[in-house]
Amino acid sequence: MPHASSLTDLIGRYLPPATEACPVFAENSHFEPIIDGVAYFTELAGHMRDLGPGDAVYIASYQADPHLDLTGRIAGETGYRPFTDVLAEKAAGGTDVRIVLSAAEFSGGVPWLPVGPFRANAIAAQVIRSWKSPVHDAVLPLADRVLLDWSGPVLGSNHQKLVVFRHDGVLTAYVGGLDLSPSRFDHNPHHRLKLGAHRWGWHDAAARLRGPAAVRVWETFRFRWQNTAALPYTSVNPLDPPRELPPVPAQPEHPADGTAVQVVRSYRPWSLYRHRGLRRMRRANVVRAGIQEIYHSMTTAIGAAERYIYLEDQYFHESPGGDPRFQLYGQLRAAAERGVKIILIGSGRRDPADGRDSTVRPVITRDLRWRILARLPADCRRNVVMYRVDNLTVHTKLMLVDDVFASIGSANFFSRSMAGTDSEITSTFVTNGPLVRDLRTRLWAEHLRTPLDDELMPALTDLDTALGIWRREWLPAGHPPDTWRRPGLPAGFAPAERALTPARWSSAVWRREIR
Repeated sequence: MPHASSLTDLIGRYLPPATEACPVFAENSHFEPIIDGVAYFTELAGHMRDLGPGDAVYIASYQADPHLDLTGRIAGETGYRPFTDVLAEKAAGGTDVRIVLSAAEFSGGVPWLPVGPFRANAIAAQVIRSWKSPVHDAVLPLADRVLLDWSGPVLGSNHQKLVVFRHDGVLTAYVGGLDLSPSRFDHNPHHRLKLGAHRWGWHDAAARLRGPAAVRVWETFRFRWQNTAALPYTSVNPLDPPRELPPVPAQPEHPADGTAVQVVRSYRPWSLYRHRGLRRMRRANVVRAGIQEIYHSMTTAIGAAERYIYLEDQYFHESPGGDPRFQLYGQLRAAAERGVKIILIGSGRRDPADGRDSTVRPVITRDLRWRILARLPADCRRNVVMYRVDNLTVHTKLMLVDDVFASIGSANFFSRSMAGTDSEITSTFVTNGPLVRDLRTRLWAEHLRTPLDDELMPALTDLDTALGIWRREWLPAGHPPDTWRRPGLPAGFAPAERALTPARWSSAVWRREIR
C-alpha cells in the first residue's frame, strides 16, 4: 500500500523531479488544507488585524470586491468593515500592502474606461486606490498599491489566487481557488446563499503554507508585481508604482515529519507589451515554451495512482485557449485501465459568472464521455464515476490520490490551465501520515451531508469501505448492498439530505450501461 512507503519513495513516485526552479520541500514546511470560504476568510481577517509597521500583505486575485467584509457581515450590519478599510489603515501605519488583479489586453491596454470581462476589476482597483485611511483622512495609502495585470495571451487570464502575509519577518502563504468575493463566504451544509429563487452554495478550498515553501508563493507574487509594474503605462495603472518588493528573510523550518510540499505554476510565455505594431515580447524569466509545472505534477500523480483518483473541479471540459498537448484525459483513461477508481465531483449549479441559466443537468460532460469512457474497454468503464452536488457550485481545484497525494490551487482541470493560457499556482503535497486521508474523509462526509463523528469515522477512514460510497460494486465483500444508501449503514451514517446526484450519459443506451 502507498501509505506504508517511505517519504523518499512517495516523492519519487507521486511528485515530478525537483529542479532549481521547482524544488521539493521535504519535512521542513507545513501544508494545511482549508475547506470552504468561511474558514479561509476568517483566517485572512485575523492576519490582517494583526499587521503592524514593517509587516506586509501581498494579494493576487482573479477578482476582488473592495466592499467585502471578511467576517461575513454586510453593509448596514453592526461591525461591518470592508477589508479595504482595514488594509488602508494598516498601509497608513507602515504595512507594505500590494494587490494585483486580473485584467485583459483589450481592457487594460487602452487609456479609456475599461470594458469587457475585467471591467469590475478596473472599477475595484479605482475604489481601492481612492480609499482614504480611517486613521488619516487625507491620506490615500493604497493609491499606488493596486495594479491591473493585463499581460498574457489574448484568450487567457491571470487566474492565480494567492495571499502572502509577513509578520515579524515570518511568511504565511495561502494558495487556492478563492477570490475575495462575498459569494465565497460559505460553508457546509451550504444553506447561506441563494441564487435568485434557487438554493445555492459555494464549495471551495485553499492551502496554508508555512516555512520555506511559503517563499515560493512570495516569489510568485514578486514576479507578478514586477511584471505588471513594467507594463507600458496606461490610465488603468498608476504612473510610477514601486517596482521592488522588500527582501524576504530566510524562513525558519516548520518540522513536518513524513511530508513534502511542492509549489507549481503555469504560464504562457508571450505578452503583448507594445500596441504599436502589436509587438510580442516574452515575460522575464519565462522560457520560450512556457511553464507547465502543474501539468507535470498532475500527470505524475495520476500515473502513480494505485487505488483511487479523486477530483473536484468546476470544469471537466475543454474551453477556447486550450492545448491538446496538455490535456489530462489520456492519463485518467490509462489509470482506469489499470483498475484505479476515478471519482469526479462537479457542480450542480453553475457559477453566475459563467452566464446562462444556473441549472446544471446531471450528465457527464461530452469531453469525459468521448475522451475517456468511450475509449475504455467495457469492463473498465465501471472504474470511472462522476457525481454532481445539488445546488452547489463546486469551485475547488483539488485532487487526491491514494490517501498520500493532494493538490489544491487555482488551476482547473482543462488544458488552458495546464498549458498556462490561464496563469495558475497550485500547492501539492505527499505524506505517509494521515493528512490526506483525513482531508478525504472530511470532504466525503461533507458531500454525504452526514456528521463526521467517532461512530462513522472508522467506515470513512477505511478506504475499501469508503469507496463503496460511489458504486455499490466497489464495496468489499460482506457489506450489505445498501451501505451508504440507507441511514445507519454503516454505523453513524446519518445524512441530513441527499445532495449527490450521479451524472449519466445523455444517450439512453449509454445511460443504462453506465448505471
